[in-house]
Amino acid sequence: MFFNLPTLLTWARIVAIPLIIGVFYVDGLSLAQKNLAATVMFVAFALTDWADGYLARKLNQTSAFGAFLDPVADKFLVCASLLVLVHLDRADVFVALIIIGREIAISSLREWMAIIGATKSVAVHMLGKLKTTVQMVAIPFLLYDGRVLGLIDTRVWGTWLIWLAAVLTVWSMVYYLQKALPEIRARAR
Repeated sequence: MFFNLPTLLTWARIVAIPLIIGVFYVDGLSLAQKNLAATVMFVAFALTDWADGYLARKLNQTSAFGAFLDPVADKFLVCASLLVLVHLDRADVFVALIIIGREIAISSLREWMAIIGATKSVAVHMLGKLKTTVQMVAIPFLLYDGRVLGLIDTRVWGTWLIWLAAVLTVWSMVYYLQKALPEIRARAR
C-alpha cells in the first residue's frame, strides 16, 4: 500500500532530510542547539526504520512498495547526513565517498540482479545490517559533536565508528559482489 502507517513512517525519513539539514541554517540558535536538534531528529527518524518494519509485519501491511521505499529512505537519510557532516568538517570526505559509492554500487547491482531474476544472490545479509547499525550510531555522535555526561567525546567516538562503518561498508560490498559473481560471469558470456 502506498499510504499505510508503516509506509508513512518510511516517508517521514525522507521528509526528515531537509529538516536535519535546515536546522544548521536557522538563525538565532547556537551551534550546540543546532547540533542537539539535528541529533534528536536523526535519532527519532532513524528509529522509524525499526518501527516501520515491525508495524508492517504486526499489522500485516507489508507491500512491495514499502519494501522498495524502506532502503531508499535509509540511504537518503544516511547520505544526506554524511554530506552535512563533511560540510561541517566532522567526517572525512573519503569516508563519505566510500559509503555513498557503495550504496550506489550495491543498489545498482541489486537492480540488475532483479532484472535477470537472481535477487536471492544479493539478499540483505547480517553484515549489511551491522554496517547500517554502526552508521546509525556514528552519525548522531558526529551530529551532536560534544561531550555526554562530561565523559564521552562524541566526535572521537563518532569518528572511530564512522571509519568502522566505512570498513564494514567495503567488506559488505565485497561480500555482495562475491555472491553475485557467478551470475555476473554467467551473463557475461
